[in-house]
Parts: sequence; structure tokens; C-alpha cells
Amino acid sequence: MRDTIKNAFIAALMTAVIIVPVFGLQLVRQGSQTQLESHWGLVALGCAIVFVLQLIKPALGKIFGGLRLPKAPPLAPKGQKIFGVLLIVLAISWPFLGQIVPGWGVGTRSQVDIATLVMIYVMLGLGLNIVVGFAGLLDLGFVGFYAVGAYTYALLYHWAGWSFWEALPLSGAMAGLFGYVLGFPVLRLRGDYLAIVTLGFGEIIRLLLINLTQWTGGPDGISGIPKPTVFGYEMTRRASEEGGQTFHQLMGWAFSNQHMVIYLYLMALSLALITLYVSNRLIRMPIGRAWEALREDEIACRSLGLNPTNIKLSAFTLGATFAGFGGAFFAARQGLVNPESFTFIESALILAVVVLGGMGSQIGVILAAIVLTVLPEVAREFAEYRMLLFGLVMVLMMMWRPQGLLPTKRPHVEIAQ
Repeated sequence: MRDTIKNAFIAALMTAVIIVPVFGLQLVRQGSQTQLESHWGLVALGCAIVFVLQLIKPALGKIFGGLRLPKAPPLAPKGQKIFGVLLIVLAISWPFLGQIVPGWGVGTRSQVDIATLVMIYVMLGLGLNIVVGFAGLLDLGFVGFYAVGAYTYALLYHWAGWSFWEALPLSGAMAGLFGYVLGFPVLRLRGDYLAIVTLGFGEIIRLLLINLTQWTGGPDGISGIPKPTVFGYEMTRRASEEGGQTFHQLMGWAFSNQHMVIYLYLMALSLALITLYVSNRLIRMPIGRAWEALREDEIACRSLGLNPTNIKLSAFTLGATFAGFGGAFFAARQGLVNPESFTFIESALILAVVVLGGMGSQIGVILAAIVLTVLPEVAREFAEYRMLLFGLVMVLMMMWRPQGLLPTKRPHVEIAQ
């Protein structure tokens, strides 16, 4: 009993240390003055809850010790195909559901815009899944490649006047080049050391974007980036060039802002489907088997005559290329880019998509991207506690379903007894 009280007291003390700077003391701006407000009641309540839970934890362990959540069953290949086809059909019809089935309240502009964001995270999650899920290389700086792709398009437009379609291949190639270059310093690193180096790389990219003011605009970034065109025709009310023709004029349609939102969504969906198709084909090829061999055991992989150097470089390069495509589309969708869009929290969110969905599971990654993108938008009234809820969900997932939402079914052979 004494040890239980001691542990409960230490847990409550640590809780106070953590939540006092976040919830207990807050700076509030009132006019020209800044005041420090204290919320000691909230701190005391949090510490009391932790103290009581730690006290009753042994009793709860005896009562519920035998209860375990069932493991998430691996989805069979046939089930994956059916589920994937249903998701694709739903995704294609999503912007038009409001017209097909009136009164459902779906397919609105805000919902299509959120779905576009989902497609960006699907693309990024599938790219990181190559590095983390297939090759087993922990990458905490994946947002750096995302930033490279976005700024490549922004700089090519700002300095050379390139359009989105002209800059898109180069954005992916430039991000892939950065991934290839990053691969060399981490060839001999594993685990935590690899994660630290990749984390440093992501922060180096962000700081360079902030300090290279002459080229990148510094903290303000680059604005005025145009939206993608349709076969060279702009989807705007009026053409930017005098005497030019817009896509709506060409088709004889009345202009609507909803058309641009739907077009951006369909383009993001196309890029996500291309990423899914390419990555799905790659894992069936020898390079995909080599990634899995590297993930399982690097020494055994080397003993089979495979070159771990080339395998790691290929994983970093291909994963970064998909992130570059996603970054270029992000810049086109937003119309501006700045370094604050590419912080470490973005890398953590993309990694959470891969881990939550199930490392190596493409359908799981898609589901996790939908969950982690849509839920914060649904629960906007809890926006202040978004990261707190996000962390709580991840802790619970790692405790009860460490294999992810839809773990992939890996082929294996068992020796009979």
C-alpha cells in the first residue's frame, strides 16, 4: 500500500509539472498589456484524477486483468481488393453525392475541401510507408521532402514562370534527389540514431527556407502561386491574359467556385491513386521483396547477396519523390507556401498515419489518413485540446492495437511440430 501511495504521489507531481506550463499559466493579451492568468483549479483537478487512478490501478488490474481487446484480424488479399474498390468508388463519387442524392448534406464545398486534404495525407502516408513500413527505416524528417516539392514549384513559378504541370515532374525529381542525398549519411545508422539524423534533416530544410530570404521570401514565404490549369485553360472567372479564354468559356458553362474545388479534389485523388498503384506494383517486384528483407533482418539480407546500400537509397528516393509530388500540389492548392507549414508536427502526423494504419498496410494507411484528418474537423469545438486528444488516441492504440487498424497479412511458413 505504501508503494502504491508513493507511485500515485509521484505520478500526480509529474502531471503538475507537465500541465502547469500548458493549462495552469497562460499569457492573455488585453489591449496593449499582457497579463498572466492562472488556472490552479484545473491543475488540481488533473493531479487529483491521476492520483486517484494510480491508487485504484492495482484493484482495476485484478478486476479487468483478464480482459483484452481482440487483435485486429489481418485483411485477406481478396477482402483488401473489395474494400479498396469500394473506397475508390466512394472517393470518385464524393463531390457529386449531393447532386445524386439530394438532402443527404454531403458533397458540400467544405467537405470536398477536407477530402482534398485527406488525399494529400494519403499520398504522403503511402510515400512514408515505403520508407518505414516496407524498408523498416524510421524517418522523422519526411516533411523536409514535402517542403522541397512545394518550394520547387513555388520557386520555378516565381523566378521562371513555370506552370504547375511543367513544375510537377521536377518537384518530384528534386525531392527524390534530396532523399538520395540524405540516404548516404544514414547508411550505417539504425533505429534511434537514424531517426535523430532524419529529424535533423527536416529541421535543416525548414531553417534554410527561413534564412534564405533572398530566394524563398524567408518567414513570409512565396504567395500568388497559380492553381493548376485544364489543358492550358484557367478555371477562373476571367483569364489572366488579355484576350485569353477560360475553361468555363470553352465549355460554355456558367462560372462557379465549386468547379475549382472539385477539380482540385479530383486531381488530388488522381495523384493519390497513382501513388497507390505504383507503390502496390513496387512491393510485388524484386525491389519490394528486398525492402521487406531489409526490414526483417539486415544481416540476413546481406548474406543473400543483396546490397543494403542500394536498397536503402531506393526506399528513401522513391518515398521522397511521392512527397515531392504532394508538396507541389499543396503549394498549388494553397496559393502560398511558408516554412511554418513544414514543422516537425507534420512529420509526426504523417508517421502517425503510417503507424495507426498498420506499417506496410496500404489500406490501413488510407483509413488512418481519413481518421486523423476528418476527426479534428468534426470536433472543432475541442480545437484547443486537439493534440491532447491526438496523443491519447495514439497511446491507447499502442497499448491495445499495436499492429494498427488494418495490419497487413505477411506471407509466412510454419514448420510442423
